[in-house]
This record gives sequence, structure tokens and C-alpha cells, in this order.
Amino acid sequence: MNAHPSTPALTLLLSKYPKTSGSLFLVYNDVVHGEIKFLIPDLLFLRPEIALAQSWKDVESVDLGEQCPRGAIKGRRPNTDSNEPVYVVPCALAETVSYAWLQSAFKSLSEPSEIYLGITADDSSIVYYKISSGIVKPPV
Repeated sequence: MNAHPSTPALTLLLSKYPKTSGSLFLVYNDVVHGEIKFLIPDLLFLRPEIALAQSWKDVESVDLGEQCPRGAIKGRRPNTDSNEPVYVVPCALAETVSYAWLQSAFKSLSEPSEIYLGITADDSSIVYYKISSGIVKPPV
């Protein structure tokens, strides 16, 4: 990991939170570099919304602090009208995610309306779940 181009942007958080460093590294590189575009172009043709989660702009790492000890990713998705930043909180599939854990993540990020969990598996696959703050009426 030390020779990877993204290491300088993540060094502080990778060393501060070693237990969650693998998930942070994977999610950061997925968001910034969008390597999935080159790996599975046929899937992107079938599901173009997947590409929106890749090649973000103005990406930075965020320290969530002691209440939710890990780093997160803040950035802007390309090709969207919104100027609101999007937050991704990485976690491993083996981690336990509780309601209190989610509340502390929202609080650490200054209460955004939504966050994405970037759930990583041992095979380096990532699944993103959109989590909204409070009850949200589904679109009709």
C-alpha cells in the first residue's frame, strides 16, 4: 500500500485507524479512480448508475473522530446538478453496524441528509448502501 499513488492522501488516517485502513483504502480508490469502469464495462452498460459512484471530484478524506473511529470520504459525484458533498463511510463486511454506530457517523459528519456505507469484502468487492437520516418518503 505504501507505494500506491493514493497513500499520501490517506497516510494519517491509515495509521490512526489501522483496523479500518483496508476498507478506507479500497473505497477511496474506487471513488477516486473508478477502477470498476475498466474491469466490467458490460455491467456499466446494463447499470449506468454504477458509474456515478466513480471518478468523483473534490475528494478528500475525513476523520470521524473517537465516536466513530475511522476515516470517511467526502466528494462530489460527476454529472450531477447538486453542489452538496456526498459522504462514504467505509466498513468491512465482518464489522457490526448498529443504529448507534450510524448515529455517531452522521453526527461526526455534521448531520448530512444521507451517507453511503462502502461495505468491503475480503475479495476486495465493494457494495454501497445509501443510508438516510430519519424517515424518508420513497419517490413515486
